Parts: sequence; structure tokens; C-alpha cells
Amino acid sequence: MGATWIEAALNGPWGRERQPGIPLSVDEIVADGIAAAQAGAAIVHVHAYDPATGRQRDAWETYARIIEGIRARVDAIVYPTIPLAGSDYAAANAAQRFAHTAALAERGLIEWAVLDPGSTTFARFDELAAPDSGFIYQNPMADIREGLRIARAHRVHPGYAIYEPGFTRLGAALAALEPRPPTPIYRFMFSDEFAWGFPPRARYLDAHLALLAEVAPEAPWMVAGLGVDIRPLIPEAVRRGGHVRVGLEDAPWGCAEGNPALVAQAAREIERAGGSVATAAQVRRALVDREARADGSQPRT
Repeated sequence: MGATWIEAALNGPWGRERQPGIPLSVDEIVADGIAAAQAGAAIVHVHAYDPATGRQRDAWETYARIIEGIRARVDAIVYPTIPLAGSDYAAANAAQRFAHTAALAERGLIEWAVLDPGSTTFARFDELAAPDSGFIYQNPMADIREGLRIARAHRVHPGYAIYEPGFTRLGAALAALEPRPPTPIYRFMFSDEFAWGFPPRARYLDAHLALLAEVAPEAPWMVAGLGVDIRPLIPEAVRRGGHVRVGLEDAPWGCAEGNPALVAQAAREIERAGGSVATAAQVRRALVDREARADGSQPRT
């Protein structure tokens, strides 16, 4: 059993009216990212905000300050989001949506990037009665291809959020095309509060894994979600050789715990299940070794 990766998703697109504890300013995000890494997170995922409006604003310069601020104090894989297309996002084309990702990749500031291979309906169970609730989270093929172009050009690992099984099938098929991008990470998205995907149950994790084994054998994967308490799946993920994402982006709205506490809890659950918590260096090494096996060469020693 290899070491288990912990990813900390610090804030998300929610705003403090829905998740009061999230960090918003650059200084807050940097401090929270450092604390989460010190608690055991090898990977830190962030959304940049405009402090004047309290809303997501994807300026590469802001992300650069966050990434460099965290990595000046701790070794962590820090990576940004992309706009949640379909909510209040209306960029004219794929290049605009991924412009900050490209700018960060060109400067060697990111190792991973968000690339979601599919579209789905976002709707919360507690809002279904409202006539204007819900929207389509849109990832057109042009956007997916632009994300993969950046991944190939700059050797950045795509982070696939798998909201529905078809995301796994499309993501695997695209990643198999030559030239291949660096190994994608498949992040299985569970939810208690949103009406997509599966609730966090072991039998549904096994369904995801059965499909992944067919289309992308040995691909790295983790359990995660939005509006979810993922903790019951942590021992199941450890036993099956997977990894874990926690944090205030993913937690049920109104979560009273902070990101470092959520990471520390995940670390304890991993160790109780007989696993160990990976460092960022171990995550990088595991990805290099996986690609060496896929190429038929020998892993590093």
C-alpha cells in the first residue's frame, strides 16, 4: 500500500454567505494553505477572489502570489481552478477561460490544473422548489481540448473532476490520444447536497473503480465532492489504494471546522485505516513512476 495523498480544497466559488470560514484575500489563502500543508496536505487547491466583491476572479497574477506565498514556506503542489462555466461565467472562448492556467503553466508555477471532461446539471436538493434554481456546468469540447493542449505543452497533470461516469470515459479516451498529456488524476465527486453523481457510499466508489479499471488501469484517483462529508469514504479509499480530498470547498455549507482541522482529521482517518500520509515529494515520485511503468521503462530508484 502506497502513501495516501491528501488534497486540501481551501475555498471554492461559494462566497462567505454560504461557507463563512473560507479564506478570501491572498494573505488569508496563503496562511490557510500553509497551515493545511503543515497538517498533512501534499496538494492545495485554491480559488482566487476579488476582495472588493468577495467573488471569484481568475487573474493569473493573483494565483501567482498565492502559489509562491504557500511554496515559500512549505513544499506543496498548489494549483488553481477554472471559472464555473454556466453559473455566472460567460467568457467568449476556451482560450479566455484557460488564460490564467496557460499563463501560470508558461511560467512554471503549476504542476496540476483543473480540466473537467464533461458537463452536468448543478442543482441542490434544498433549492429544487425554486423556479430559477440550478444550471448546467458547461465544459464544451473546445474547452476540454484547450486544457489538454496546455497540459501537453507544459507537462501539467490534468485534474479530472468526475461528476458522472461519462467523464471518466471521455477523459480516458482523450488522454490516450498522442501526444499523451501527463497522467490525469481522477477525482470522484460525491455529494449529499447536490443532485448529481453518487452519494458517498462504498458501493458507488466500487462502481467508479470498475469503470476506471476498464478505461484507465492503474490511474491515480481520489474521493472528493461538493456539499459532502467525505470522511466515511476515507478508510474505503485507503483500502482500495486511493487518495482523499477534503476542505471547505467540498464540505457541506456552513461547516464550522477550518481547513487545517479537516486535513488533520483526514490524516488521522488514513492512519487508522492502516495507511500513511504522503508528502508532496512522494506524490510527484508516484506520478513519475506511474508514467515510467506506462512507457515500459523502469521506475526511478
